[in-house]
Amino acid sequence: MLQARLALVTADPVSDEQLMLRYRDGDAAAFDALYGRHRGGVFRYVLRQVGLRSAAEEVFQETWMNIISSRVRYRVEARFATFLYHVAHNCVIDHFRRKTPLHLISLDDDPDEAIQVAGPDRDQPERAVALRQSAAKLLNALALLPPEQREVFLLHEEGGLTLEEIAAVTGVGRETVKSRLRYALAKLREGIEHEADVA
Repeated sequence: MLQARLALVTADPVSDEQLMLRYRDGDAAAFDALYGRHRGGVFRYVLRQVGLRSAAEEVFQETWMNIISSRVRYRVEARFATFLYHVAHNCVIDHFRRKTPLHLISLDDDPDEAIQVAGPDRDQPERAVALRQSAAKLLNALALLPPEQREVFLLHEEGGLTLEEIAAVTGVGRETVKSRLRYALAKLREGIEHEADVA
């Protein structure tokens, strides 16, 4: 049983949509594979949207519970990632309807979890410090974006969604998405450069 689950998790040729259909039909290992593929991106998307780790964990759990409860109705109408981030988007909206105000994430809360340095750079302290500082600048600039621009950027970067898929998730037109993404990238670049000038 464990070997079957591991085989599914490591077998990339199986599409997300096929895995969700298998899960819909009762294959629990298929869900494990989907969760393994998408948990990091979804959590980062939710965390950057709601700002507070405890709230993000709650919204993250709610997102996956909604995926589980909707499995019997699942049909392939778009990429699974579009479906997943649409659910996450709705859970974020529900969170803000229930709770205000927005608490921005602080890099002082848990910097090791907020910014991970992996791979060969971990063994090169100067490079690792530079990467952490760059990531901190990006997170600071990201927190200052207007919510609509931040969401579009996160759906594109964390979810890997196309402009059309982001439009479907957020309920706005493709050109609006394109414009928000363009402004988000410009503001992020400007924010990072400003921090570099101040430093």
